[in-house]
Amino acid sequence: MSDDDSPVLVGVIGGSGLYHLDNLTFVKEVNPETPWGYPSCPITICALPSGTQVAFLARHGKGHSIPPSAVPARANIAALKSLGVRTVLAFSAVGSLREEIAPGAFVLPNQIIDRTKGVRPTSFFEDTSVVAHASFGDPFSNKFIKWLEPKVRKALDDEGRGVKLFTEKTIVCMEGPQFSTRAESNMYRMWGGDLINMSVLPEAKLAREAELSYALVATATDYDAWRPHTGTVTAAEVFKTLSANAETSRHVAATILDEIHNAFDTGKSEGEAVLLEEVGTMKLSIMPRSEKQKEEDRAKLAYILPEYFTD
Repeated sequence: MSDDDSPVLVGVIGGSGLYHLDNLTFVKEVNPETPWGYPSCPITICALPSGTQVAFLARHGKGHSIPPSAVPARANIAALKSLGVRTVLAFSAVGSLREEIAPGAFVLPNQIIDRTKGVRPTSFFEDTSVVAHASFGDPFSNKFIKWLEPKVRKALDDEGRGVKLFTEKTIVCMEGPQFSTRAESNMYRMWGGDLINMSVLPEAKLAREAELSYALVATATDYDAWRPHTGTVTAAEVFKTLSANAETSRHVAATILDEIHNAFDTGKSEGEAVLLEEVGTMKLSIMPRSEKQKEEDRAKLAYILPEYFTD
């Protein structure tokens, strides 16, 4: 096996401001065509100094040309899995709903409130004759998050900018592309929301259906509109913090990606238990096979779940 053919087990999805990992070595670009179309942009295969390869995908495309509601999330997740990816570390710019989570802070959320409007395809099983109900009570991979926390915290400390890390927070995913009204922002706070963005769904749901471990590193760019004596959110305000957050995100990614990949080699105790925790979770989520299921639909779903749909 050549270096270019080394397994790519870890995928990174970059959000607003994080369109590349320029502190890693470029290997090649790939653009898999999936049954759900092409990903947001060609996926960059990068090499860490150790030689470990990771896949990087810009969620909004190169040049940020795709709005949140139009992100081809199914193609993104399917394309990453087709490359061999088993664990996804996603980054996203977010608004803060809490005073203590100041712009520039990093967060590893563990819950989601869905405020999208049903215009985004949310399941690989949509428009097929196969029915499935994935478990989503814990929308992020909890073992992966707990494994990540000390490593992300150390990376932030080593950078020396004083960036704080928060955990066990709830993120609200809104439709957009407009930002929240003040009334909405205060309602989300009453519901227990701590952060708000436009991108974590359906991405997290699709990662679960594809049996990929998934965690989000949320980077606060602004306070949402809930603060009564400040202006409402503008894109210009967001961009003030975006650049610094992106630099820190690249530092965090470069610091911990080798550790994530190496964990796959540590044996069942860590690699399988932490980084492959979602494998097998769809087995009891898919309705039993019947004569009503179309073979072409099963063939389509075999692209992401060959274990269940390859006859």
